[in-house]
Amino acid sequence: MTTRSHCQALDAQDPLAPLRRQFALPQGVIYLDGNSLGARPVAALTRAQAVIAEEWGNGLIRSWNSAGWADLSQRLGNRLAPLIGARDNEVVITDTTSINLFKVLSAALTVQRQRQPHRKVIVSEASNFPTDLYIAEGLAELLQQGYSLRLVNSPDELPQAIDQDVAVVMLTHVNYKTGYMYDMQALTALSHECGALSIWDLAHSAGAVPIDLHQAGADYAIGCTYKYLNGGPGSQAFVWVNPALVDVVRQPLSGWFGHTRQFAMESTYAPSAGIARYLCGTQPITSLAMVECGLEIFAQTDMASLRSKSLALTDLFIALVEARCAAHDLKLITPREHARRGSHVSFEHPEGYAVIQALIARGVIGDYREPRIMRFGFTPLYTSFTEVFDAVEILGDILDHHTWDQPQFKVRNSVT
Repeated sequence: MTTRSHCQALDAQDPLAPLRRQFALPQGVIYLDGNSLGARPVAALTRAQAVIAEEWGNGLIRSWNSAGWADLSQRLGNRLAPLIGARDNEVVITDTTSINLFKVLSAALTVQRQRQPHRKVIVSEASNFPTDLYIAEGLAELLQQGYSLRLVNSPDELPQAIDQDVAVVMLTHVNYKTGYMYDMQALTALSHECGALSIWDLAHSAGAVPIDLHQAGADYAIGCTYKYLNGGPGSQAFVWVNPALVDVVRQPLSGWFGHTRQFAMESTYAPSAGIARYLCGTQPITSLAMVECGLEIFAQTDMASLRSKSLALTDLFIALVEARCAAHDLKLITPREHARRGSHVSFEHPEGYAVIQALIARGVIGDYREPRIMRFGFTPLYTSFTEVFDAVEILGDILDHHTWDQPQFKVRNSVT
């Protein structure tokens, strides 16, 4: 049996443990929801104050030049690029994940329309994050050219679903419900063999698992910065396009920040070369600036070290839950295999929502997703082994004593 003392020893030996001090974590809280919203870097408050008081307050509009606001999206993109296997000047941080997906899916369909106009199918999985499916549905309806969305119910169905009618395979690298992680290289190769392009949503993997977009041969990738990258609530998303495709077509949201001569104020659009053409309108500088605080912490470690700790944390959590809570109706839906697991663990329970609310009341923050899914995220930058032990003990106590079976824990909040 793993003991709390053993977990404390693991923390004492953990080379990443000092990074925890760079996050503002509340006392008495075990935060296991960094897969939904990352914790605040301590430096973010100072950075926000500097942007508001000095750059905006004193610099005023001059700060577009003097404080480097004009190229902030590109500079931050270069800081993020190594975490996803991209290179300098291949990533921009801008807009939302949904908007960036609209851009790249539109671009990919345009490329295919020029090359193989008969391809009209977008393949994804039924359990993909809903906004991705909604964007694909909306775009297919907008184009009115016979496009359709083909959904699979499990990863095993993908090889049969990708045929000669498929234009784009659109997948989330780590499934938001189950934590299942796709083999990006193998799936991209399969897509290419069938003549399809690949789009990868990295929202639940960027900053959590090693990614190499170039090695995988990916075509397009998008993702958010407010989960494992700790950019802040609603912080800007990112977009990457394979250099072989980036200048082939222009994305449809042709705003002035993507213009090659922005301040020439021309009446017709001429897209910038490279990834800058995936910019659109004026950037929200105050929130964008805070993204850098999270990226600066990643620069002090490497993804291999983070992945090693992530697997150790999730292995420990699964083992402890299955030992401590064996008498209860829990079902693990996250893969046990390391190669198929992201950095969050999901268990089903018939009263999953109420159990999560009871945990939150005890200071253990996870979240709930339909149907019956309790999610627990493990962020190696700040999650400790002792916290894992303590969280499982509290979970076991709640289940043993049916603490969740109280009216206040069954009232549905608007955000679960």
